[in-house]
Amino acid sequence: MQRKDFLLTSLLAAPALAFSNNISNREKKLSNTEPFIVDAGKSRFGEVVKFLGVHPNDLKISSKDTDGQLSMFEYTGLGKTGPMLHVHLYQDEIFTVVEGEYRFVVGKDTHHLKAGQTIFLPRGIPHTWIQLSDLGKLIYLLQPAGKMEEFFSYMNSLKERPTEEEMDKIHAAHGMKVVGPPLTL
Repeated sequence: MQRKDFLLTSLLAAPALAFSNNISNREKKLSNTEPFIVDAGKSRFGEVVKFLGVHPNDLKISSKDTDGQLSMFEYTGLGKTGPMLHVHLYQDEIFTVVEGEYRFVVGKDTHHLKAGQTIFLPRGIPHTWIQLSDLGKLIYLLQPAGKMEEFFSYMNSLKERPTEEEMDKIHAAHGMKVVGPPLTL
């Protein structure tokens, strides 16, 4: 009877112990991180990334800062455009409209957002957006961070637009899947 109780208690305690060690290790990693400021119009590590070669997409908080838990970007839209319809397989996204107006399509729903509004996009649901105003600004977060920083850096380094097949491979390598074209006005 005592052996049975011991085994049962050990089995029940193992997940709690593993979880507490994980939190303890994460606290140790993050406790060495110093606060920092990223100025307006600047990126965390100085890399200039332009969405579609035009629109500044500045990394403000890196996955390196958060042990992979989160990354944050500031997008400045200089025209009425947006990304292809896509799915993030492993990350949730949160967008806050700072300036301008945007149309978001998430699954089968369409949402018109203005400055000050925030939208949550759960992982696994196809989504896209298009800027409706001439100028716009978004702050957006990915949680967990995933490979978005690497995706934007890679896309920014390309000298010519990839083929559709190459785009599918690039997206897959970064935890995403393209499922349709971008929105049009």
